[in-house]
Formats: sequence, C-alpha cells, structure tokens
Amino acid sequence: MNRIDARFAELKRLGEAALIPFVTAGDPEIKTTLGILHALKQAGADAIEIGVPFSDPMADGATIQRASERALNSGTSLPHVLKLIREFRRDSEIPVILFGYYNPFFHYGLKRFVRDARAAGVDGILCVDLPPEESGELRRRAENEGLHTIFLLAPTSDAGRIRLVARLGRGFIYYVSVTGVTGARRGLEGQLQAQVARIRRYTSLPIGVGFGISTPEQAARIASFADAAVVGSALIDVMERAGRNGEKVRRARTFAARLKRAMKRVAK
Repeated sequence: MNRIDARFAELKRLGEAALIPFVTAGDPEIKTTLGILHALKQAGADAIEIGVPFSDPMADGATIQRASERALNSGTSLPHVLKLIREFRRDSEIPVILFGYYNPFFHYGLKRFVRDARAAGVDGILCVDLPPEESGELRRRAENEGLHTIFLLAPTSDAGRIRLVARLGRGFIYYVSVTGVTGARRGLEGQLQAQVARIRRYTSLPIGVGFGISTPEQAARIASFADAAVVGSALIDVMERAGRNGEKVRRARTFAARLKRAMKRVAK
C-alpha cells in the first residue's frame, strides 16, 4: 500500500486529521533541509511536502519565492532533491509528496523522473502547473511505479472540474483555500467547510486544505472538517526569522508540534 493511503487510513481510525508541512528543498542548503525533515517528523507531521526549487513559480507567494531563490543560489536541483529524499528514507517511513513545476520534471525526462522518484522513496507527486487534462503521461508513468498524482481544486472550481479531479487524482485532493498565491493569512475564507463538504459529494478521497494556514487555531479549525491541513509559508516564515541553521531546525520542530497539538484537540 502507498504510504499516503496507509497514513490516511490510520488517521481515520484515530479520528484525526493529517498535518502536512511544506518545505523547500535546499533552503538554506540541503544538509539543513535534511535536519528540518527529521525535526518535522519528530514534531508529529503525518506527511511532508518537499518543494523542488524553481525560478519561475506561479502559485507561490513571496515567502516561498524567497525560499526557492535561496535554494537555487545554494545550487539545489532536482537530482539533489531526490538524493535528499533517499537519505531521509534511511530511517523514516513518513509519506513524502514531491511538489514542483512541470519544467524541471520534463527536462529530467518523465520516465526517468518517475522511476528515480520511486527509488528515492517518493509517495506522491503534485505538479502545480500541470492541468489534469494534460497530465496523462505523468499519471500513467506514476501509476506504473505505485506513485500517486495529486491535483488541486480551488474556490473557483466548478462541478465538472471537481468530477475530473476526483476521477484522476490519487492519494488526496488538495483544496486551495483562497484565490491567489501561497502565503500566511490572518483569516481564512468563511465558506471553507461548505466547500469541502461540496467536494466530498464527488469523491471518497481525503481532502487536504492549504494556502493561508498560519496558526495552530487555523490548523485546528481545518482539522475539524477536513482530512489534512497543509502548512508552508508560515513554517518558512518561522525558519526565515531564525539566525543559524540549527535554530531553523529547532523552530521548525517547535512550530510543527504546536500545530499538531492543536489539531489533536479537535479529533473527530
């Protein structure tokens, strides 16, 4: 069984929602990223999204853009990211979702990319700028390797798009909670619960909510009606304000632990 499916099944049994933190690989450099991944696991993360740094992001706000710039300046590329995951897999079975843009995957070669991702220990691929209608080759190759292809839905998604993503997606559906790019926000849209309920009418896949979650209280609110909370920009903000790399690791652990504790308090 894919690790993503296994973890969501276990959380359903426990009546809990998943905490899925996002980090950009290579920010500030690969060795520190490895420490951050282990810290997030120790803090109770249920899966981790690992971002492949890219020079021309379209879905990422200023915080993750800066993280990508730092990672690229440190020389991080897709092969480095896969090597990082292989090292992390030596003593961790936590689900790993590779988050990125199509250009690096295509340039690497889709057949080789999916094969090497599976060998490294990746469980799912979220290619943010690849529409589901054009995802056939990547989906087929991923499925052949036992990897899940994860797709996004947004507040603007109509019934037809929800049906399409429900049919093609695997692992879970990532619901973008706001219109716009990533970034921590003080408030979340008031119709989130109704939107998630609407999507549930079309699928039995778990539904994760991301974009804009920045506090334990917000994460707990998401956990009360969704299957996962995805937290990226707020985590990177916390680490960005730290000085030394060791402090970044410590702050990542502390922040993720606070999120998970708050989410556990609203176990269904």
